[in-house]
This record gives sequence, structure tokens and C-alpha cells, in this order.
Amino acid sequence: MFSEIKSVHFVGIGGTAMAAVAAALRDKGFIVSGSDQNVYPPMSTFLAAKKIDVMPSYAEFNLSGKPDLVVVGNAISRGNPEAEVVLEQKLRYCSLPELLKEFFIRGKRSLVVTGTHGKTTTTSLLTWVFEHNGLNPSFLIGGIPNNFGEGARFTDSPWFIIEGDEYDTAFFDKRSKFVHYQPEVAIINNLEFDHADIFENVAAIQTTFKRLINLVPRNGQLLANGDDPNLAPLLNVTHCPVKRFGLGEQNAIQAFNMRYGPTATEFEIPSFKFHLNLVGELNVRNALAVVACAKHCGLSNKQIQGAFDTFKGVKRRMEIRGVVAGITVVDDFGHHPTAIRETLRALRLKHPQQRIWAIFEPRTNTTRRNIFQTELAEAFRDADAVVVSQIARLELLKPEERLDPQQLMRDIQGAGKTALYLPDADAIVAHVRKEATGGDVVCVFSNGGFGGIHDKLLSAFAARK
Repeated sequence: MFSEIKSVHFVGIGGTAMAAVAAALRDKGFIVSGSDQNVYPPMSTFLAAKKIDVMPSYAEFNLSGKPDLVVVGNAISRGNPEAEVVLEQKLRYCSLPELLKEFFIRGKRSLVVTGTHGKTTTTSLLTWVFEHNGLNPSFLIGGIPNNFGEGARFTDSPWFIIEGDEYDTAFFDKRSKFVHYQPEVAIINNLEFDHADIFENVAAIQTTFKRLINLVPRNGQLLANGDDPNLAPLLNVTHCPVKRFGLGEQNAIQAFNMRYGPTATEFEIPSFKFHLNLVGELNVRNALAVVACAKHCGLSNKQIQGAFDTFKGVKRRMEIRGVVAGITVVDDFGHHPTAIRETLRALRLKHPQQRIWAIFEPRTNTTRRNIFQTELAEAFRDADAVVVSQIARLELLKPEERLDPQQLMRDIQGAGKTALYLPDADAIVAHVRKEATGGDVVCVFSNGGFGGIHDKLLSAFAARK
């Protein structure tokens, strides 16, 4: 099927992964085009540098040249003019995960990192362990590791390391993306309820992870968090080797003697002590998954530690965006109560005496709903002051499904913290500018742009001098 393809068109090319794969195909000699709405830096400049033309809106005309293959992004739905033409004219089409499987993963040793939390950090750290030790892996990561400065690379190496997302593949393929990635090794960091728009409950998420587990070959390895009760029922399989990692004694790879410092963490496994320039228990678990996988693939403890020594973290994961007038502004991608809680715990380790602000934008399909009404209030336990921005598109949800912001404020205030619900980024900046003092740490939690709030905060603090 794929041997006769010369030209490829990407519908929704502005996505990080779509743009990276489009550029890789162009490097392989394919004619590549794409369309999207509102493509902005860094992807717009990245595509321009790769000399890929981006059509600035979706239109039937964009497919008038009849490309040999159309790649349909997972944000594209029926009614999109290009999706309609593809179906109407019976053009050859596929999803991005299918394209990855056929063009880049097939025949490689695929290491797939999954789980509700920690995927991006774990994939980035694992990739750096392989890179640091000269293995030159291909990779595709849903974030930007600071050691690489890009989220994807495609090489001739036998290794392919990929962040495996449980979100669905495309409007025509509702399976999770990760079922396309041909795992030799599957890492499952944890399993919690998320993505309320496509999963009904935890059982539905367990089903999709079972599908991934069913694809691990007998000469591969399933590496799973042995401390996670939601994962436990999935691990009693005999078709492939299973190894549990975690902090409990039941794990084959167990971390113990953890020492949590303000800028680094130490933990031991039998016969070796690891040192990590990341903070908190969540990163011990991420690193332990990496140790388990790297050792399975033949790397030594010393080789792994050498990479840990030089790992520079990931953009938007507890990333310090600036320090102005003694106030530190931190950017974090956290948008699930567990991720928010663990990040704030780590920040509390880092800044034990300082006032920590948590600014949260509830914009995902899960956090806009009341599924985590109670858990969300508890997630802010390690913050001193909490500001929540107005919940986007609340009117699109049934009243009985909506997160209740007033109740959230009451619950947070009931725990002895200041809490405010403000309309937007500008209102939040005006409030924090007035109230924050030197030494404070302001952490912004959002998986979107949040109205450029980080730069606005830094400018506002600078203007106070």
C-alpha cells in the first residue's frame, strides 16, 4: 500500500507530532503539504524552515491536487471540508499513528511509554539515557525535552522511543493511539480516570490498556507500576514477561532509601544508588520506570546514572519561566488533580518556607466537569493561595455535569487558604501583581496557552519595581 506513495497531505499539520512527522517525510523525499487554522510559533516557524507550505484554512480546494495519501489529525471531525472530500472521492487516508507504524516503527525495537501521568518526563528521560550512551534513538515525545530542543527525531537506529497516548486515534478510529505502536517494551506508569470526553469510567481505560498489553510479544517486556491498584488486575498475563516496579516490597524493581532534596532526589535499588536532578516522589517513579526499561535493553546502572547527571528536564514541566523582583514564575502542564498535587508537593520540597501560589485553568474535558470536584480541592493542599480562571465553554455541558467553581472556592478556603475565581488571565495578573511579594513562587497550571499569562505576570512584576 505505502510503496506507491509520493505525495502526502496533512489535515491539521500544526500539531506538534503532525508537523514533526511531516518534516521527517519531506526529509525522506516525499512531496508534503498541509492545512490548518491558526498555526502559530513554534510550529509555524518550524514548518517554514522545513519549506513545507501550510494552507491557512481547511478547504476542498486544498486536495485538488489529489495527493497519494492524506493524513487526518485526531482533532479533525466530520464536517471538516477536507475530511468530507477524502471520503467522497475515496482518497487514500490514514491516521498519524497508522502512518508512524508503517513508515517509521515497523521493524524497529519500539519502546512505548504510557500511563495517565508522567509520560512526557519518562519518555524524555529514557530517550536521553539512550542518546547519552550513543544509541541515537528515533523518538516522538508530546513535549520538548531540553536536552534535544525538539519533540521528535527519526534516525536509522534500531531503537524507537515513543510517548504512547491513550487518547483516541482519529474520527474513524476510536482506539487509543498507542495500539498502533508495535511495543516490544510497554511501560505503564499508572492508571487513573481521565479524558471524560471519550472514556466513561476507569473500567473503560483499563480495557484500552489491556489492548496494549495484548500486543507485547513473548520476547518483549511489560513494565508496570506494581503499586497502582487500577493496574493490578491487568498484569496477570502469561503471553509476555511482566516486571513490576515501584516503592512497595512486592515489586521486582523496588526503590528504597529515598532522599528528597530541594533540587535533587536520591533512591536506591539493590546494589546501586541513583541521583536525579529532579524533585519529588513522582520523579522517583518516572526514573524507576526508565531504569527498568534501560536495564532490560542492556544498559548498565552506571550508563543510566551518567545520563541522569546530564538530564535537563522538559519544557512546561515545573519549568521556571523567570524570576522578577524575587518572585519566581513556574509553568506546569498539570491539568489532572493527581498531577497538580504531585507538582505542588515537589514545589513544597523545593521551596519549604516560601508562599506558593497555584493558578489553574480548568480547560480539559475532564476538569470542566464535576468528576473531580472533591479531588481538585484536595490537590491544592501544598499551595498557600489558589486562583482559578473561569471555566471555558461551561455552557456546553449539562448543568448536572459542570464543575461547581463556587463550591471549589469554599472547599479550598475551608482548608485555610485564600482562593479566588477570576474571569481571565488579565484579571488574575492584576490580582497577583497586587498581592505577591518577593520570595513568592507562582505556579501556573494549564495545558494550553492561558492568554500568555506567564509573560504577563513577569512584565507586571517588573513594572512594580
